[in-house]
Amino acid sequence: MAPPVALGLSAVTAGYRGLLEVRERLYGWGVLRSRRLQCPVISIGNLTLGGSGKTPAVELAVRTLQELGVRPAVVSRGYGRRSSGVQVVADRTGLRADPQGAGDEPFLLARRLSGVPVVVGENRYEAGRRCLESFGVEVLVLDDAFQHRTVEKDLEIVLVSGRSPWGNGHLFPRGPLREPLSALARAHLVMVVGGDPPERARVGEEVRRHNPEAPIVAADYEPLECWQVRETAPCAPDTLLGRRLLGFAGIARPDGFRRTVERLGVSLTGLVEFPDHYWYEPEDLAALVRQADAAGAEGLVTTEKDYVRLSAIALRTIPIWILSVRLRLTEGHARWRAAFEGVLRR
Repeated sequence: MAPPVALGLSAVTAGYRGLLEVRERLYGWGVLRSRRLQCPVISIGNLTLGGSGKTPAVELAVRTLQELGVRPAVVSRGYGRRSSGVQVVADRTGLRADPQGAGDEPFLLARRLSGVPVVVGENRYEAGRRCLESFGVEVLVLDDAFQHRTVEKDLEIVLVSGRSPWGNGHLFPRGPLREPLSALARAHLVMVVGGDPPERARVGEEVRRHNPEAPIVAADYEPLECWQVRETAPCAPDTLLGRRLLGFAGIARPDGFRRTVERLGVSLTGLVEFPDHYWYEPEDLAALVRQADAAGAEGLVTTEKDYVRLSAIALRTIPIWILSVRLRLTEGHARWRAAFEGVLRR
């Protein structure tokens, strides 16, 4: 990076840090206040820009609440949606918005969580009130809300990637951190996603420097099913074993998708990366088809999140495989469940 660019980024980063410190003081002095919704509120979030498994973690949280016998709803900002205000993505009977109006991640959650209300809104408090007034839910799960302080939360779950958890360790825009690592002190539970045991241990040591008490659990992605675009019947993930495919993904951490696909025994001819939340155009898929043909690939493979941003324009000229994954706890099952039970008791 050129010295003038680095200097400019450092200056902007210092300004950003100052704004964070001012906001923290205003909340500490009571000038800014969090408002209480009339039900327990569980937040799923992280410290870094980009993905660390928040959407699959929201799904896991909802299913945990359902197992405990309560009626949950999901509230999200709906990043990248082409609508504004509070919008119902799904009610108890089904979908009420398309991917463009909902945002890709809320739409995906609504597809996966049948019968669970999903509401998006820039104002999380008003979106939460809509859930309570319209659907009579008993607990709210806020998606990507660690930095969102206007709503009081009963359980603050922070996700950390096991691999490269803090990037270069700098705040935005010089690095990927949304807040300093000291913000981990606000977490009630920390989930480490992916990584091998030594990597997870190093993340745990860093968490303990800032938060000695929050339980730490571990999770990893698990292939759930796959299917071809325009075919309705899902298949077992091992259907992809031995296939020669070109991958593409518009997600924050495409390397994780690469590893998951390769663990299934797919021979990847390459992985074409698009920006996170990218809305595909017909010419994008046409270019992918040409690249797959040139590489001798029999088809394409992508994520379920990407699928909701391409399904309306998917081509018939080449098979496009969609791989669906879920987040599975690998360590700390009892700690995870106890955190939810404690919230419901309170």
